[in-house]
Amino acid sequence: MNVDQLLFLSLLLVIGSGLLNAICGYLTKKSMNKGVFLGSMIVVASVLLTPHLLMELVRSDLPAKAYALLALSMMIQVMNGYLLSKAYMLGDLSQVYPIMRGTGVILIPIIGVLFLGETLSLWGWAGVAGIACGIFMLSGWNPRARDHLTLRPVLAAFQVGLCITCYTIVDKMALAYISPLSLLQIGNFGFLLVFLRPLCKWGLVRQEWSVNWKFILIAALFSPASYLLFLIAMDMAPVSRLAPIREIGTVFATLLGVWLLKEKQGWRRLVTSVMIATGIVIIGLSG
Repeated sequence: MNVDQLLFLSLLLVIGSGLLNAICGYLTKKSMNKGVFLGSMIVVASVLLTPHLLMELVRSDLPAKAYALLALSMMIQVMNGYLLSKAYMLGDLSQVYPIMRGTGVILIPIIGVLFLGETLSLWGWAGVAGIACGIFMLSGWNPRARDHLTLRPVLAAFQVGLCITCYTIVDKMALAYISPLSLLQIGNFGFLLVFLRPLCKWGLVRQEWSVNWKFILIAALFSPASYLLFLIAMDMAPVSRLAPIREIGTVFATLLGVWLLKEKQGWRRLVTSVMIATGIVIIGLSG
């Protein structure tokens, strides 16, 4: 494949990644107990991915730097898992999801250009700015609001966004030493540590599985598949170009939240989603 073909394929992978991630967000928001649902999802995914990770670690002679990156990725996922369940409990899907995903839109391209030797054109930066503005408007956050409860989901979602930014950059570097599948499972181990406590409450686990077992299995497949598609794409193109495009998932999540969960501010959130899609097209065409 030539450069243009690789870029086009990576863009398709990233858009698919965003769609799968948005569906997982919808299923999590729809669940009864967020901690049990997320923990169950990761357990099922880990059963499938752990054998591959163990075989690769046995066969590979990784340097100390690689193990440090893997440990750092796992630690970030611990924080991410805790904050993610908190954000979904506090806010609407169409509010918190755009903030979570939008934080990286602003930070990842800057980090990619400053520290990873990547480049982004003027039009590319314009696309990033358009996505960031659309996501901010989509969040529905009013800085003049004095209601502390209104601010809590915004802050929780922003902290998740910081975690996403950090593990994306760390995982980009870790891919030089380990395969995407194995790296995915390393993150799952960190994510799972957060949910060991709710998973030990068998009454809650039985209740969640009896009601949402189909959704748990779907999320267990879609969640790792989403990040796996993104990891594969990062091997084909610069992260500063791909990370913003993945945020097309904010549009999908908004549609799911407004249409299926009947969340408020529907038209406002749908209209601002167009800004995000426009920014995505600009980045995809100009880079």
